[in-house]
Amino acid sequence: MKEITADANLHYDKLIRLNKYLAMCGLGSRRKTEALIVSGRVKVDGEIAAGPWIMVNTSYNVEVDGKIVAPLKNLYLVMNKPRNCVCAVVDSRYTTVIDLLPKDLIGHRLFPVGRLDKNSSGLLILTNDGDFAQDIIHPRNGITKTYRVMLNKPMTSGDLEKWRKGVYLDDRLIKPKDVKILSDKWCVIEIYEGKKREIRRMAECLGYKVVELVRIKIGRLELKTLDEGCFLKFSKDKLLKMICNGGVV
Repeated sequence: MKEITADANLHYDKLIRLNKYLAMCGLGSRRKTEALIVSGRVKVDGEIAAGPWIMVNTSYNVEVDGKIVAPLKNLYLVMNKPRNCVCAVVDSRYTTVIDLLPKDLIGHRLFPVGRLDKNSSGLLILTNDGDFAQDIIHPRNGITKTYRVMLNKPMTSGDLEKWRKGVYLDDRLIKPKDVKILSDKWCVIEIYEGKKREIRRMAECLGYKVVELVRIKIGRLELKTLDEGCFLKFSKDKLLKMICNGGVV
């Protein structure tokens, strides 16, 4: 696992690239904010921004879709996501993880880092720091996710070996870092990227159905005592240390 270092407190009078400035405003990762700029939705002092390389600070009027934006205080939360809510900022049909937060946090543009599907539960990070989120998600940093999974029937030793060697999904071999049988129908699976419904789809390819799925670790940060639907707030430094070196919530 590559160690990720936390940035020092940024002085907002210092000139920085526009895409980073927008990420600090809680508008997503630098890559996502570049898309906003390219689409012509960003203005700097009344002029459409020519590109993400433009240098700005808080003395500039930076607008997105006609609204002035400013850097937010970065927040870092760890939640035990319950089942039957979705990893989204807004949803017209289901309760979102943002809906579970107190009102005083709603205006901070928090978003979930990665995803857990509606029927899954467990560790979830929420932040408004787009660069931090990208660091946690990107495979180059080697931050794995570990899940405790209950299948509809006991896994055979032959299927265990097949799963460890990888399963083809969408014409691509998806290989978990590790799969272990706990007991009876329970197993523990450690994966790298965590693509949409990856574990459920791999299980289906081998003739199994996932009955229950709980994310129990992000990197070396482990879920132990945090109740479902509850969250804890951390500094960036503290959370990174827990993910990279070990910690319990």
